Amino acid sequence: MGVDARTGRLWRNGRMGRAGRWEPPRVECAPAGYGRVMDDDVSTGPRGRFLGPVERAGIADWLDRGVSVRGIARRLGRPASTVCREIRRNRNPVTGRYEPRLAGILAARRRRRPKTARVHATPGLLDYIRAGLEARWSPEQIAGRLRADFPDNDGMHVCTETIYQAIYVQARGELRRDVARALRTGRAARRPRAGDARRPRFREPMVMISERPPEVGDRAVPGHWEGDLIMGASNRSAIGTLVERSTRFTILLHLPDGHDAEHVQRAVIDQMRRLPRHLRNSLTWDQGAELALHGRIRAALDMQVYFCDPHSPWQRGTNENTNGLLRQYFPKGTDLSGYSRAYLDAVAEELNDRPRKTLGFRKPSEAILDLIDTP
Repeated sequence: MGVDARTGRLWRNGRMGRAGRWEPPRVECAPAGYGRVMDDDVSTGPRGRFLGPVERAGIADWLDRGVSVRGIARRLGRPASTVCREIRRNRNPVTGRYEPRLAGILAARRRRRPKTARVHATPGLLDYIRAGLEARWSPEQIAGRLRADFPDNDGMHVCTETIYQAIYVQARGELRRDVARALRTGRAARRPRAGDARRPRFREPMVMISERPPEVGDRAVPGHWEGDLIMGASNRSAIGTLVERSTRFTILLHLPDGHDAEHVQRAVIDQMRRLPRHLRNSLTWDQGAELALHGRIRAALDMQVYFCDPHSPWQRGTNENTNGLLRQYFPKGTDLSGYSRAYLDAVAEELNDRPRKTLGFRKPSEAILDLIDTP
């Protein structure tokens, strides 16, 4: 049969049947040198995660008889995808035929451990990942950008899990030193997987989010923004955030003198006036007291202001997600009044230079430029 002694003993001694008793496999020697498996035996070989030698012999025989992949899978009691993958990966690279003994050797060689990690085997890949982490890109953003920057180089295409393994498992002092600084979660190890109606807040009537046009919800028209504050220690300092819904472009508001309604409306007007008119359609905010002067914003910018329902942060999901990203730069419990306007602009520029999955791994800065150039 062309197999080693251990495999021969397994074939001779049989296997453990589904009923719990020891059953000999029905195998007879074939002229072609393969183990001929009877057609009515639908569960040949030892059942486990990997295909056994008897199953591989059956695959070869049934292929010679012209049985389809799904027909072979039914006889073996395996998924059709398993059989298809086995034939595709382990066929003879010279003749193109599926040979069971060679297929077993190829499969065993592929399972051999340890393997050289792909991030170490591909020149330049590890440096690209490290540069992305230093720019505070997430592993998913790095993986997506690799495909955009190297469309014809399959060696540079890795999945997000490969990058996480390079950080948490395979890196020993290389990437692991920078995990707490580079990853937004700050973890050095992987985590295991296992409103009522109330009185109006402002004197001037609020326009609620339920009255917002449908075009804002589906992001079909650009120029609709979401805003909020991220608070410092003891809520004594704050930074304002504005995010455009369709491009995820972020603007940070410098509030060194306080975050009351007067200072917030001034900062919003100063920043939004710099944008073209067609990118100032609406602003959605929560019912925080800092936007009590929303009438001034609406009049100065000719831009409608909408308010979310109480206790409904998901109605500003884009802004809430952005605030979570900004906490990597402005940790909770710190004094935010000490950051300069230049530093806030640099943080916003870096955040807008990150590729985003929702934009097809384009950068918000690229997307907003397209809108500015096309009024």
